Amino acid sequence: MRFLSGLGLLLAAFAVAWWRLPGLFSSPQDTTAGHRPDAMRLLPVETAAIERGAIEHRRTFTGTLEAHAELVVASKIAGRIAELRVDLADPVQRGQVVIRLDNDEPLQEVAQAEAELTVARANLAEAESLLTIAEREWERIDQLRERGVSSESQRDTAKADQLAKQAHVAITQAQVARAQAVLAGARIRLGETEIAANWRGGRARRVVAERHIQEGETVAANAPLLRIVELDPIKAVCFVAERDYARLAPGQVAEIRTDAFGEGFSGRITRIAPVFQQTTRQARVELTVDNPDRRLKPGMFVQATIVLERLAEAVIVPEPALTTRDGQPGVFVLNASADRVAWRPVTPGVRQDGRVQILGEGLSGRVVTLGQPWLEDGSQVSDATAD
Repeated sequence: MRFLSGLGLLLAAFAVAWWRLPGLFSSPQDTTAGHRPDAMRLLPVETAAIERGAIEHRRTFTGTLEAHAELVVASKIAGRIAELRVDLADPVQRGQVVIRLDNDEPLQEVAQAEAELTVARANLAEAESLLTIAEREWERIDQLRERGVSSESQRDTAKADQLAKQAHVAITQAQVARAQAVLAGARIRLGETEIAANWRGGRARRVVAERHIQEGETVAANAPLLRIVELDPIKAVCFVAERDYARLAPGQVAEIRTDAFGEGFSGRITRIAPVFQQTTRQARVELTVDNPDRRLKPGMFVQATIVLERLAEAVIVPEPALTTRDGQPGVFVLNASADRVAWRPVTPGVRQDGRVQILGEGLSGRVVTLGQPWLEDGSQVSDATAD
């Protein structure tokens, strides 16, 4: 035990001597600037210049690409697919016939309707001829009656025959009209066996995004057969929270990025939903993105960066310069001699790319970016970033 106690006293004495060693061997000259005894207690820090310039408040929203416009091609009638003229990813022009159904039955219906129309027209011609004869007979009987040659009953009979022939003409005219309608309907059904991709507005060229059928299949009326989309421009859909909603407006420019390409694409806000979804408390925002090369595809995950606010003149420091004392954000500003720091409370503002706008007094020169946890107002420091 005595040995251990002695060893402890020896170690303590050695520690004190080691602490005082620089002072014991220092000469009066060593107390000049740069060689003072307390130089070992200067706190090393790193600093950065306080800037003044422009800064932007940017927000990045995630979303998904959707087709700017799309057309679901369907058949108005049931039938068998006789010919499929386009396939997945094929370009399609406005009005192009993309599918042809088997048309044997519609052709037969047209032929039958044409024959019925021919018969109806022949019946009409016959009825009109009989009417002409009846009208001449009535005129002859009427003239004879005026001269007292024919009787009143003969005149009445001729008139009745004339009226009957007029009614017959009216009936055959209706039959002709009905036959014409039947023929028009048959021709429409025949035309519906050729299914065209017709859309309004947008560009005249689109592309097949989905194909739901194969040649030889029998499809029902109104069943979806193809989905044709417009890819230039393309639409980016994002959902934003309430804190950003008020700062968005149609026409704002956005930079669109995807995981598929390393470059950015230009877009702009075109529509902002007037309501928030009850489940997510977010609002839908649509952006139109130019896509001349059609590299962007619907369904891609995107990031849309939008400038919400731009300040032309602001006081800017690196974000690491911000620290907190007693719950108050602030920065440590280096004095003109670069040997002490002063605490300056600030109000952080716009942030961009590792920089932050600050509002406060006495903000000029350089701020500490590394070493703040050991600093207090008035601490002596050694700037490791000084030239």
